Amino acid sequence: MKLTPIARRAIEDFPNFDLEKLLGTVFEPIQGCRVAILIDLADTSQMYNYSFLKDPDLPIQKKAYEVFHQGLKQGLAEKIGVTGGEMFAYCETGGSNLDLPDEAVDVNGDIISLEKSVYTKYDLILCISTFSATAPLTASAKKFGFRGATLHGLNDTILATGLAVDYREVSIEAEKMRLALTKADYFEIDFELGNNNYQLTIQCGGQEAQKSHGLCLGKTPDIANLPAGEVYFVPTGASGKFPMKFDDGTVAIMDVADGRIHTATFVTGDATLVDAFNHKLKIDPVTGEIGELGFGTQDLPVSGRDIQDEKVIGTLHVATGRSDHLGGHLTPDLFAEKLHATHDDILFSPSKTPEISVKQARMVRGGSTEVVIQDFEPSNYLRDAIGLRDAVEELS
Repeated sequence: MKLTPIARRAIEDFPNFDLEKLLGTVFEPIQGCRVAILIDLADTSQMYNYSFLKDPDLPIQKKAYEVFHQGLKQGLAEKIGVTGGEMFAYCETGGSNLDLPDEAVDVNGDIISLEKSVYTKYDLILCISTFSATAPLTASAKKFGFRGATLHGLNDTILATGLAVDYREVSIEAEKMRLALTKADYFEIDFELGNNNYQLTIQCGGQEAQKSHGLCLGKTPDIANLPAGEVYFVPTGASGKFPMKFDDGTVAIMDVADGRIHTATFVTGDATLVDAFNHKLKIDPVTGEIGELGFGTQDLPVSGRDIQDEKVIGTLHVATGRSDHLGGHLTPDLFAEKLHATHDDILFSPSKTPEISVKQARMVRGGSTEVVIQDFEPSNYLRDAIGLRDAVEELS
């Protein structure tokens, strides 16, 4: 099956970023809410008098100040009927979705408790950080009753595209894909690395697919992960092999059985990194559990950050580790070490893994098989389901 590549939207095709529109759309109703902004810092003393703004190595935190804090403090808060906009910094966790410390620092340099001074005092909490905090904030939101959003890895491209879209439309598109994939029995994913082929089977057990669609409406405590736009499952099992690319470019083959990675075989790069990975799997086996399978739903430009790039239609990601924020059973207490309780997305896309190709991803549901992705492009089945046919050239 040969597909015509979809016509990708360029940055200039998006409307200008509008903080009022983003907050009003994502959190309706918003009037009367008190808003707080959280950032992470390796050295929380830099929160004093916003001294982190002088550090060129903290562009994410600087965006949090310039766009969100200043935006609210310079008249927007009053315009949209909210109060607050105060910033607080906690010590960076060092890993994706690790539990947050309770201790934080305010602009005066005073140490405060997140539970006593933020979670119980604010209605909306925006976490703009280096490391994702979606899992721990979701748990805290349900416990303390606030709503919020996590926006880790924020950069100019994300502001201009992934956060400039209308999330009511994103939600509609995500629901179309959710309906196309829901109640899948399992997915088969074919990978190609060099001259070698691998296959990973992920069991879903006929479960209802879930969607990350960016809307956090009403008064129900919840956390939106922005940019949003994906359909995902919490696997009931997994088996096979797949290639994985580490952050430094090292590549290894993951051997999966009984729902988790058991061993990694070095292919290229830094062998000591793979040895360390295998040691972690040995001493804390649940770190290798396949906790998510996700499919992007949006037509977005590549941002260089997984938080947006995994939302691009035609990509897929597999995640290991913590899954309680997605409805899974893996909570931090089940890990042998607290610092191992991460949720780590493994993104497969032309920009992130050019040496690893997803030749095909197939859904098996009720005895029938549908191709959903081929060579990082949505299949005709998905194009029809979400109305993409009109947006592409005539199929050859």
